[in-house]
Formats: sequence, structure tokens, C-alpha cells
Amino acid sequence: MTTRVGIVGTGGIAGVQADSLSRIDDAEIVAVTDIDEGRAREFAAKWGGRVDASLEAMLETGGVDIVHLCSPPGLHVAQGELVLRAGVSALSEKPPALSLAEFDRIRAAEEASSGWFATVSQHRFGGRARWLAERTADGALGDAMTAVCHTLWYRPESYFDMPWRGTWASEGGGPTMGHGIHQIDTMLSILGPWREVTAVAARRARPVETEDLSAALVTLESGAVVSIVNSLLSPRETSYLRFDYTHATVELEHLYGYGDDAWRFTAAPGAPEGLADEWERSATGRGSGHGAQFVETYAALAEGRPLPVTTADARDTLELLAAIYASAFEGRPVAKGEIDAASPFAASMRGSGAPWEEKVTA
Repeated sequence: MTTRVGIVGTGGIAGVQADSLSRIDDAEIVAVTDIDEGRAREFAAKWGGRVDASLEAMLETGGVDIVHLCSPPGLHVAQGELVLRAGVSALSEKPPALSLAEFDRIRAAEEASSGWFATVSQHRFGGRARWLAERTADGALGDAMTAVCHTLWYRPESYFDMPWRGTWASEGGGPTMGHGIHQIDTMLSILGPWREVTAVAARRARPVETEDLSAALVTLESGAVVSIVNSLLSPRETSYLRFDYTHATVELEHLYGYGDDAWRFTAAPGAPEGLADEWERSATGRGSGHGAQFVETYAALAEGRPLPVTTADARDTLELLAAIYASAFEGRPVAKGEIDAASPFAASMRGSGAPWEEKVTA
């Protein structure tokens, strides 16, 4: 069965998605829409699909099984609700919402819909990431002791010339929210849920409302302690994940996507015999990327089951981000479950205000 895909927003990330879709035999772009009609028509001419005047028009015309939200982050909630009300499934780029309160609106809409809502988290789907998550769960690597989760990227001042970038209202936060979320989500998908976080955040150099740097120490439910750094100020860019277990260290270093060769495995002295050989066999040739997630998403859609990554998965990651901001801005540890509906950090990652805001002049 061919999955009929609609795309909302035809900018850069939509092109990345379309390229991945073009490699999937049983998927087809059937409709696109963008506030810039000319851009939408150029996109459709290259990748296929009719051009609709709006998301509402796309849903009214019909013929789509799933709508991919490739629009700016601040639009995902309203668009996701609209898609779900039409009984259609949605796949949203990160972040799926700008706050926990907004995301809970999506979860409520999903519960009332025959459709599903999922979040793009392409780094979860590489073959070796899957192997590592499975071996963590079955204990083959021993206990997880500590981990490193660093997103050290570089964005010059010109990157923020677009008025919606670097603002709480449009992006929900800085690199913690919009950039580090990819590695943080991957880390949680491998090591499991978190328990408490202590963090700092700063606006060091960029002309933004949000932070341009954050760091956190996160204690997981397993007891493992994770160091997280998110930066837009790092000229040698890298995305680095390291997992230290009783029996091995496993490392991943890449930038925006990885293959098998981006991983490194180091067995501990006295590690179980055959563990290193099993690692070598985990090289499947399937790296990270949208395509790997799309294939699994469309299979779930056809079978009528929740789409990966579920709203529960995405909320756990989003709650950790909110807790990082709360800890950094209030100067204290924040536990999982502490950010309830009454907390200002449920309504906005900004909470009651960032420490540097008093220095901002009109």
C-alpha cells in the first residue's frame, strides 16, 4: 500500500524529507502547501504533489494519509490539532511544541482522533543506535554508569537575521530546545528516563532573547549521570554521545547524521566473551536519517498502531528540556514530575524570565 504524504512548509527541511521520501517505493508526496505559493510550486515541480492554498484546503480536498509538519516550530501545535481533528495522522519536525502545556494540547487532540501524532527523531533509527538501546535494556553491556551528550554547533550572528530565530515566542528556546534536543532525545531513547537535573544557561555572544549556551548534569532513573552541553558558539562543530557501561564504552561522533563508521566500541578488561564480535555484527549499513524513521512510521500507520516516536516519548524529552531551563533560571535541582500545570515553565521554557533579561534594553 502506498502512503500518501502531505507536506506543510516547503523550506529547507522539507527538501531533506522529500529526498528521503523519493527513495521509498511505497510512499508518495501527493499534496504540499506553503504561505509562499511560488516556493510551494517550485517544490511540487521538483518532488511532486498538488499545491493547496492552505493546510485547511489540503485536509478538505483529502487524499492524504499523513501530514508532515515542516513549518516553523511555533506553528506545529495549531497545525497538529487541525490535522488530528480531520482524523489524519501527523509527523512533526522538532520541536513538536514550544512548551509542555502546548504539547499536552496535542496529546488531548490525539486522544480524540483516529489519527496519530509523532515527532521526527531520526537519530533513534540508525542500526547501531537500535542495537545499543536493545543491549542496554537486556543488560548485555552491564550497568550504565555515565554518559556524555554534547551538541557543540556554531551559528554566526547572520543566522539570526530571520526574525523568528532566537526568540522565545517562535522557537521556544535556544540550542537546548532547538538543536540539542536531537542528541538529548537519542540519549534518552538508549538509556531510559531521567530523574533529576541541575543546569546552567547563558547568553554569551549572540543577539538573541534565549540562551546560546547551556550545560546540565542529569541523573537518570537507572542512577547513571549524564553531562549535557548545548552550544551555538563552537567553531569546531560536533555532535558527541558517549555511553560508559560496566563492560564497554560506546561512542558516537558526527554532526547532522551518522553512519556505522561514526561509532566506536571499546570493551572493558574482562568483558564477556563475544561482546566485541556482536558489536561488529551490528554494522547493518543503516545510519540515521529521515528515511529510516519514515519506513517504520508508514509501517505502523498501515498496521493501525501508534507511530514512532510517540507523544509519550516526545513529552519525556520535552519535560527534561523544561527542567533544564527551570534549574538554570531558578538555580536549583529540578526533579521529574515537578513541572506541573501551575509552574511557569509548563507554559513557556522561559518560565518567569531568564536571568539576563534585566540587561536587555529597548
